[in-house]
Amino acid sequence: MLDGLWLLRDFLDSGGWVLWTILWVTVLLWTLMLERLWFLGWVFPRQAQGYQQAWQARADRASLAARHIRNAWLSQAQQRLNRFIPLVRVLIALCPLLGLLGTVTGMIQVFDVMALSGNGNPRAMASGVSRATMPTMAGMVIAISGLFCLARLDQQSRRALQRLTDRLRHD
Repeated sequence: MLDGLWLLRDFLDSGGWVLWTILWVTVLLWTLMLERLWFLGWVFPRQAQGYQQAWQARADRASLAARHIRNAWLSQAQQRLNRFIPLVRVLIALCPLLGLLGTVTGMIQVFDVMALSGNGNPRAMASGVSRATMPTMAGMVIAISGLFCLARLDQQSRRALQRLTDRLRHD
């Protein structure tokens, strides 16, 4: 376990400050997505049940005022379901861009070293280029995994809202 942490730290150090930034963005991204999954699994079903009970308790479910109340509740539920989703989208889009920034800064460092020492050592150049491309790889891996989870969150949110819409049928 401890060896794994040291390997992770060595990997992050090899990519410089950009990899550390990608790590913090990743922690924030997955925290938000896990919160959304928890909300969809435990919190929203109770809220939906509350909306349904309040709707069933209403004597008037067919008037224009009742329809406006229903639409307001559905809109409120949709806002709760989509909370943090725009931020999640931004973080997913940010990861590959941070990775690209890390690659560009790493390549600049490689070129600086080549300018000072010449290009007579291809191993050193290959090692520098390899280290420079790690942030791009890390950013893309995080973004791809985030996209899969975001797609699942979107699907579950739409289904939950549709179920609530079906439960709040007007007469």
